[in-house]
Amino acid sequence: MKKKITMTLATGLAAALGATILFQLPVRQAQAAEGESTGLSFLTYTADGKIVRPEPSLYRKWVYVGTPLTPNDMNDGEASFPEFHAVYMDPISFASFEKTGVYPEGTVLIKELSAVGAKEASSGTGYFMGEFTGLEITVKDSVRYKDEPGNWGYYSFGHKYPLKDEATMNRTASCNACHEKTAANNAQNLSKDWVFEQYYPMLSAARAALKKK
Repeated sequence: MKKKITMTLATGLAAALGATILFQLPVRQAQAAEGESTGLSFLTYTADGKIVRPEPSLYRKWVYVGTPLTPNDMNDGEASFPEFHAVYMDPISFASFEKTGVYPEGTVLIKELSAVGAKEASSGTGYFMGEFTGLEITVKDSVRYKDEPGNWGYYSFGHKYPLKDEATMNRTASCNACHEKTAANNAQNLSKDWVFEQYYPMLSAARAALKKK
């Protein structure tokens, strides 16, 4: 009799445990799906709000949107940003942008800098990429950056190697002011949400495709 009672209790506990697991599984799956629904799932923050520098193997597989360049040669020898800026957008946010034309909550844009290298090649005279020199990140998060224009936060890991392992958010005046003036507060660019979309052909093409639908 005692053995039978023990087995019954064990069976009951197993059933209860199984029910708990089955109940928790959809919840965990939903939480995972929610966490992966924004570009923020790719980033790691420290307790004091710094961003941990992501590995190149991560963002170099994202959607490449364009490479602006303002070389010293064309700016009296003192360009503010003389490097190539290869810009990547996290694939989750890009897929949403293609459907809506809106940069969704959690959008992450990564700008990897590289120096101007050779200026002559078999194809002709021009500007050719040299070595990597720096890394910057832009993040849209209405909770973390609720007081920032457009809810964008800007980070720089440096413009010279070795890069910093962690980056503190730049002050609004140092980054956002330029974006606000050129990419947002222009009647023609109001829809571009503080992003220099006009210089990124992948984003311009996606918006143009939406207008044709």
